[in-house]
Amino acid sequence: MGAGAAGVARGGGDAVTADLALVARAGRHGPRTAIVAREGTFSYHELLDASQRVASSLLGAAGAADGAGVADLAEARVAYLAPPGWHYVASQWAIWRAGGIAVPLAVSHPPPELDYAVVDAQAGTILTHPEFRERLEPIARARGARLVVTSDALRSGPRSLPDVGPSRRAIIFYTSGTTGKPKGAVLTHANLQAQVESLVTAWAWTADDRILGVLPLHHVHGVVNVLTCALWCGAACELLPRFDAAGVWGRITGGGLTLFMAVPTIYARLIAAWDEASAERQAAMGAGLRSMRLMVSGSAALPVSVLERWRQISGHTLLERYGMTEIGMALSNPLHGRRVAGSVGTPLPGVSVRLVDEAGAEVPHGTPGEIEVRGPGVFLEYWERPDESRAGFHDGWFRTGDVAVLEDGRYRILGRMSVDIIKTGGYKVSALEIEEVLREHPDVAECAVVGVPDEAWGERVCAAVVLREGRACAPDSMRDWARDRLAAYKVPSRVFMVRELPRNAMGKVVKPEVAQIILRAP
Repeated sequence: MGAGAAGVARGGGDAVTADLALVARAGRHGPRTAIVAREGTFSYHELLDASQRVASSLLGAAGAADGAGVADLAEARVAYLAPPGWHYVASQWAIWRAGGIAVPLAVSHPPPELDYAVVDAQAGTILTHPEFRERLEPIARARGARLVVTSDALRSGPRSLPDVGPSRRAIIFYTSGTTGKPKGAVLTHANLQAQVESLVTAWAWTADDRILGVLPLHHVHGVVNVLTCALWCGAACELLPRFDAAGVWGRITGGGLTLFMAVPTIYARLIAAWDEASAERQAAMGAGLRSMRLMVSGSAALPVSVLERWRQISGHTLLERYGMTEIGMALSNPLHGRRVAGSVGTPLPGVSVRLVDEAGAEVPHGTPGEIEVRGPGVFLEYWERPDESRAGFHDGWFRTGDVAVLEDGRYRILGRMSVDIIKTGGYKVSALEIEEVLREHPDVAECAVVGVPDEAWGERVCAAVVLREGRACAPDSMRDWARDRLAAYKVPSRVFMVRELPRNAMGKVVKPEVAQIILRAP
């Protein structure tokens, strides 16, 4: 084992008193490597010991005295902030093992957004890595919350922990907030287990896997698909403190990885770094890529151009899947078999999917409809929002707000009902379809298509375009180019050149902000 950083407690104890399946399985993986991070390399035994110590500290901070029986946080919300690494994982597991609800905060968020999550979740305790203590102390003081520092908690003496059943609330993920204030999606331990078991089955995870984590750990993609899937099956998860293209390529070149999961923006940045590398360097990078068995893309639509370029570079056809905060993963291209560009495949194990019209009736094959999902992985509720929780379901099916079409047995996402489906002149147009076409233009690096209000047409199709470095293209020229490739009603009526597109923490373009940029333009 590598040497731990200061403040990282280690010990041999691995007593398991909680009945969480994730914790029980970790005991069987014992000496295997669980986490590799900047603090060092840690086994499953060490993860159990560290999380028990932090859980004991949380219970003590909550006022439960030793010797007074087994304390339980009883679903009290604990907000926590730590960079991706050992402290993060020990914190998350500790909250669960103490019986609390974990509220992961984003390292990229400024204090007002951190404060919003703490207040909305009614978190009585904030668990922080020392690095973020100064940022969170004012929030804890203003909100009357206890502040617990992970380096102190890791030195706590272990105590008995409560039994935590699968029906308990486990975590509150705050939605990305692309269309309004973030809502807290509550998942139970049973929800998390169902999501993990579905992915482990579909993508054939084993204890011999080793994944590099580069995604934010306040979102279902990084927490469930990467970290928790790895720890569920005894695999090793290497966590980088932040995404850096050079650092990722360096680790890939080092070999030994079997899986990699990222968002399209990350793959685009890795492609850009590849293009700048020497031929000798590219050969080493390519060798590292070929040693992997699976590479996945999600959280935003994967441009076909990125998929094809990555296949040229790596020999991998990226596996695109579809999911969201409230449901985990619902659809996936196959692990083995043909992966179709622009498609998100078929339902994952244990997940039911259907497409419905505006009246809630199922639509026939080939007809666009809203995606509805049902299964044990679907979230429990929006935190403290009963009306929105009820409105989110239709006859037991969760209404995703996404529109898709079923073609040749595979689902193709058309976009969000609210921002990606543009109603113009009596037509329903997919913004994602138009974006795919515009990205084929040799001068286009990125683009976003939105609908803006128009008295005559209902909505006008407009595009914000980021040009490739050193390229120049007039808006009218681009519209003429698009007219040869799109039906007339799909051609953007206005094209705006911008330096960059507004994005949220997961790299998704914030379409309402794009629309505002266009509305403010002369």
